[in-house]
Amino acid sequence: MTISYGDIRIADYTYDLPPERIAKYPLPERDGSKLLVWDGSNISDHIFRELPALAEHDSLMVFNNTRVIRARLIFRKASGAIIEVFCLEPHRPSEFSLNLASGGPVEWKCLVGNLKRWKQGALESRFTSDGREYVLTAERTGTAGDAFTVRFSWNDSSLSFAGVLERLGHMPIPPYLDRDDEESDRRTYQTTYARVNGSVAAPTAGLHFTPALLNALDAAGIKRAEVTLHVSAGTFRPVKSELICDHMMHSEHFFVTKSTLKRLRDNKTTAVGTTTVRTLESLYWLGISFSEGRWPAGEIPSISQWEPYKRECDIDPSVAIDNLLAALDESGRERLEARTEIIIVPGYRFRMVSSMLTNFHQPHSTLLLLVAAFTGHSWKDIYNHALAGGYRFLSYGDSMLLAP
Repeated sequence: MTISYGDIRIADYTYDLPPERIAKYPLPERDGSKLLVWDGSNISDHIFRELPALAEHDSLMVFNNTRVIRARLIFRKASGAIIEVFCLEPHRPSEFSLNLASGGPVEWKCLVGNLKRWKQGALESRFTSDGREYVLTAERTGTAGDAFTVRFSWNDSSLSFAGVLERLGHMPIPPYLDRDDEESDRRTYQTTYARVNGSVAAPTAGLHFTPALLNALDAAGIKRAEVTLHVSAGTFRPVKSELICDHMMHSEHFFVTKSTLKRLRDNKTTAVGTTTVRTLESLYWLGISFSEGRWPAGEIPSISQWEPYKRECDIDPSVAIDNLLAALDESGRERLEARTEIIIVPGYRFRMVSSMLTNFHQPHSTLLLLVAAFTGHSWKDIYNHALAGGYRFLSYGDSMLLAP
């Protein structure tokens, strides 16, 4: 084993975050947020709209184009009890696009709030759209780890499940915002380039971009590409174990097209957000596992939580990407589909990512560990600078460009 991750204590990766420093709402202008820049030794303060002049011009900037779905469904029982069903990921059909497009019953893996008041039977919620009344029914069908499988059905097959969520669901804003979702969150808790439905949490580094800023990046000659990773609720799961080796990571579904893989092969990358970092680094290990014949026949390939730490591997990233291109050629597909549980902790050697944009993360979180893995001991200086400099923290807060 190349890294003694078993010795990493989560207590060593924390800081004092006063509640008033958590941004409960975004700024009126997305690109007016603060941007801290760390170049490997120095820290400087900027405004996010200055990014085209600050980004590496020989690097490919990679975005996660996932779109947040209104994944929180509220049911009220006849007794008055409120039951919240939080849709995590499709169970049957398991493919996101098929499930969301379905006009018939679907099943999802869900978290259930106030579970003790829903011991049996079906829940119903009524809503009106375009003058027609609809009834959504939810029935528990089983368990899936620490979640439940829930079957949803409704009374009009011309309405897709995505349409049901759009009309009835609530935006899954993070619990640390300590408020109910509002109408404005439907717009602000979504990147301007979001295209592919599936996330139950926003890739928040992308919330700072505006169409004008994206055009400015293009005008500055900065190349852009997109991947899709559907962010799960596990991204907010705090690390409760003393040692990081005892923490179980969530699994997330991602997709990368063949054309994007070819561009990744020939460019350094600037990852927009930790979800993009996890996607890009997972690609490396998927390429290695394919060359070793470890992809399961007929199943979606995946990267387990600790796979990158089990052995030395010095294969060039371009070779790993070539392996993935070969896998797509063999199957006749134009898009790679995979899952990842990868955890990135101090001591990890980055293969695919040369710089990253990210927000400021919670104490005791795996995302803070990822930043510490990229910056080394400098993460403390970066966070102390942000705290002293009035930066706003977490999902609706400010961001940093880490470009050593």
